[in-house]
Amino acid sequence: MALYNTCKRMIERGQTAGMAKKLDIFYAANKLTDEQYAELTEMLNEKDSAAKAEK
Repeated sequence: MALYNTCKRMIERGQTAGMAKKLDIFYAANKLTDEQYAELTEMLNEKDSAAKAEK
């Protein structure tokens, strides 16, 4: 749960560099549940879309 909370906080703060790959690795290593992975990936996609829209 601590890993999930840390990743979530990083995404919320905009620290998304390399995050997609990290999430994939954590998920493959069974460090994140299906639900946690889906939520974090969705948050990351929304954050990246918002950042691109601002440019």
